[in-house]
Amino acid sequence: MEPTAHVSKTALPGVGTRYDLNTEAGKHLSLVVHQDGRRIIAFHDPEDDDNCADAASLAPYEATALSKLLTPDPVAHLQQHLEIDLVTEHIPITKRSPYAGRTLGATHARSRTGASIVAVLRRTDAVPSPTPDFRLAIGDTLVVVGTREGVDAVADLISGG
Repeated sequence: MEPTAHVSKTALPGVGTRYDLNTEAGKHLSLVVHQDGRRIIAFHDPEDDDNCADAASLAPYEATALSKLLTPDPVAHLQQHLEIDLVTEHIPITKRSPYAGRTLGATHARSRTGASIVAVLRRTDAVPSPTPDFRLAIGDTLVVVGTREGVDAVADLISGG
């Protein structure tokens, strides 16, 4: 059985939420999620919680990029054995997207790019195989599968680029 990490959660009234993790290597890592979406990641002295060794503020899009790097890819091992020309990307719906508030069908993504939107991630939920009448919202993340060119075309389409 794989070990699990223990993360503690502390409400910070008027600020947001702080998450703390003590690593196997003895490091103390904190993440403060502000109400406005900003995140601050910090390293603390395990012996003195108030002694912050270093911190970095992350904009929401930077936190998203970092989370993609930290999340293990469950199908990465397949690419070592199979030569397939498919990629999977997570594409966010931002306030700049011309499709925020519109239906998935309005994108015509499949017919325009050849790539498929196979799921929509919303907060803590996932909507697999969304129908064309599914309404997209700012903050949603599209799970797109296709060729590199097709997935890049969906990213351009969704971002309004």
